[in-house]
Amino acid sequence: MTLGSDVAPGLDTDALLDDPDIRIVVCCGSGGVGKTTTAAALGVRAAERGRKAVVLTIDPARRLAQSMGIDQLDNIPRRVEDIDGEGGGELHAMMLDMKRTFDETVEAHTDPARARAILENPFYQSLSAGFAGTQEYMAMEKLGQLRARDEWDLIIVDTPPSRSALDFLDAPKRLGSFLDGKFIRLLVAPAKIGGRAGMKFLNVGMSMMTGTLGKLLGGQFLRDVQTFVAAMDSMFGGFRTRADATYKLLQAPGTAFLVVATPERDALREAAYFVERLADEEMPLAGLVLNRVHNSEASRLTAERALAAAENLEEGGIVDQTTGKAGLSDPVDPAGASPEAPESPLPPERDEPNEQHEPHESPEHPHKGDARAPHKQSEPPTDAHSASAAATAATSSDPESTEPSVEQVTAGLLRLHAERMQVVAREQRTRDRFTALHPEVPVTEVAALPGDVHDLAGLRAIGDRLSAGSVSAPAGAA
Repeated sequence: MTLGSDVAPGLDTDALLDDPDIRIVVCCGSGGVGKTTTAAALGVRAAERGRKAVVLTIDPARRLAQSMGIDQLDNIPRRVEDIDGEGGGELHAMMLDMKRTFDETVEAHTDPARARAILENPFYQSLSAGFAGTQEYMAMEKLGQLRARDEWDLIIVDTPPSRSALDFLDAPKRLGSFLDGKFIRLLVAPAKIGGRAGMKFLNVGMSMMTGTLGKLLGGQFLRDVQTFVAAMDSMFGGFRTRADATYKLLQAPGTAFLVVATPERDALREAAYFVERLADEEMPLAGLVLNRVHNSEASRLTAERALAAAENLEEGGIVDQTTGKAGLSDPVDPAGASPEAPESPLPPERDEPNEQHEPHESPEHPHKGDARAPHKQSEPPTDAHSASAAATAATSSDPESTEPSVEQVTAGLLRLHAERMQVVAREQRTRDRFTALHPEVPVTEVAALPGDVHDLAGLRAIGDRLSAGSVSAPAGAA
């Protein structure tokens, strides 16, 4: 794999969080890429750098509450304790309650009697509990409410997976389209005309529709819808106005979108799609957060050389280091070697400019292939179980041996390193493809942690990695 000359700009997350003009940060991306953790880590880091921040999640997962030490998250912002707020920073967190937000909106924008009639209406109860697009629209409502309160100088929004997050952007337009539709206008008209004329219009305008829908849905359903529309008529304009205002807020310079992904093909494909959509909608993109990136401190030792050295050890034929096939790149003193701590018989560095070529890939069978044949190396398994199995296999070649030999242990470690380097190479190629398509997008990389994040210490560690990963990365795979 060779690298192009283009360089992706680094994303400075600390500068983003410290900028007082940035009031809203929206984290978006496909499922399972760590948006919730990223949003929470950004909130913790912002608060401990002096911002008064609130994290709003509309992801149904409860990990955000657990990691922040809060018993539960609901529609009320709750303060996160144990935040180092020496600089005056604070952190609150909340989870969107779609129905409660809808109820609050109704109660805030109509009189008590009409509000009660709406809240008790069966059609409203169904709409507020799960009507398509209601969650995304209510997220827009809640974001607008939080911004209007002016209690926090930074709002961090954790969105659903990217296709749903696009609904987050589309909610105002979809709501306006729904409210301006012929069906709604037909239902609203009788209430506007009033009296007998209204009833006459209702009977004429809905006779055919009622006959058809009444058989399918029941006459009571239609009456519930009519009652709901009549009660909500005074609020429809307010819904559209607030939705449009929030949409413009998302386009404003004080908003920053962060696309979150992992260095996997599908996740970065979704990230690229969302980057393009944000550009089409003129939404301000701050950059890409690349989560769970793997690397190695021993990157000089390529997968091919590690596998070759492992084969030499397993076959019991450690070659003479002077042949250049199994020696270290640094000189080794034979007199200084001991059975307890032998020098690893690794091949020296060679002069070829591109030693680590791209391994053959098979999308249908990503883990097939002979690991002992470097020219057929496959994408390696990355989970701990597979790594443990590889080590066990490498250290149990002698059934009569009660303890693995030093050579067997070393060979197992070399194979694990080879798998790691194959993962690193695959991730690098995937990153390069994204950057080649979008070289203008700033990137920060978050190194993979050995375990899950479940407390504030873990969120701080993610925040540190978000800051440390803001370095320029080479772009473009040849």
